[in-house]
Amino acid sequence: MHTALLIIELVVSVLLIVLVLLQNKDGGLSADMGGGESFQSTRRGAEKVIHYTTVVLSAIFMINAVVIALV
Repeated sequence: MHTALLIIELVVSVLLIVLVLLQNKDGGLSADMGGGESFQSTRRGAEKVIHYTTVVLSAIFMINAVVIALV
């Protein structure tokens, strides 16, 4: 059980690192794809999916860390 939790924590942490690196503060994913001229204040398309996935993975990471500490 403990080993499975540690593996889950490792996988989630790597995915979080990748997702955070994909998020660009200057313009997001749209600026990387050539749409940096527009000044949108809302997330759209892939940026929205990446943002929500990051939030969900962060929650999973924290819950898993607490479970590991209690086990």
